[in-house]
Amino acid sequence: MDNNQNKKKINKDSVINQWEKLSELIQYHNFLYYNKNDPEISDEEYDNLRKETIEIYKKFPEYNFNLDVLNKIGEKPSTIFGKIKHQIPMLSLSNAFNNNDILEFDERIRKYLSLKTNDKIELISEPKIDGLSISIRYENGSLVQAATRGNGFEGEDVLLNAKTIKDIPQSLTSDEPKVLEVRGEIFMKKNNFQKLNSTLKNLKLKLFANPRNAAAGSLRQKDPRVTEERNLNFFAYDVGFVSEKFSDTHWETLTKLQQYGL
Repeated sequence: MDNNQNKKKINKDSVINQWEKLSELIQYHNFLYYNKNDPEISDEEYDNLRKETIEIYKKFPEYNFNLDVLNKIGEKPSTIFGKIKHQIPMLSLSNAFNNNDILEFDERIRKYLSLKTNDKIELISEPKIDGLSISIRYENGSLVQAATRGNGFEGEDVLLNAKTIKDIPQSLTSDEPKVLEVRGEIFMKKNNFQKLNSTLKNLKLKLFANPRNAAAGSLRQKDPRVTEERNLNFFAYDVGFVSEKFSDTHWETLTKLQQYGL
């Protein structure tokens, strides 16, 4: 083996080693975030880990990396609860870190819709509430199912706990579809988070790192009465499976959901 070949092998080994270390780190922090509700790093630090991994993949696509760590959504559902398969997968949102990411997003939309550069597109900007994603299912207007995102394809059955959240109506109030899956976020307001941590501190129990983890930990309680005491909120942002079309645009969907009592 000549020097150039040797350098290439060393470089490849180094890159693959770096990829594997980053993959292990991401898997470790995924487990803490989704299963233990006890993160060790901030969301920004986690996003940077994934960004670094993606950059390695883009730079060395010929190395045939295992992309499971990047494609994976969430973690396996907890064994505490029953499991529910999502009729339509619950996927995660992509991040945008700079103006170029926004422009690429716009380009992908135009390409997908076969639009020209000067064609106008209506966009909706919404606040991203940091909580626990959930899919709630109504049949004939009655709440019959609630499932966490889990790994995106299978989540935890948290119906009894979800029923204790005041923002989630147990029956709808309008001409909703016969079957309607509503996707949304369960979250905890900052004042309730502070009260909860104050109570935990007085009891000399471990505190929650942030409102997101407090919300996730509070929903995934064996006793629904504990969930009820935690004062959680729910915000609907989309739909999953629906038995019949009831809107033409995302904005109309949000308006309809509000009319239904969500």
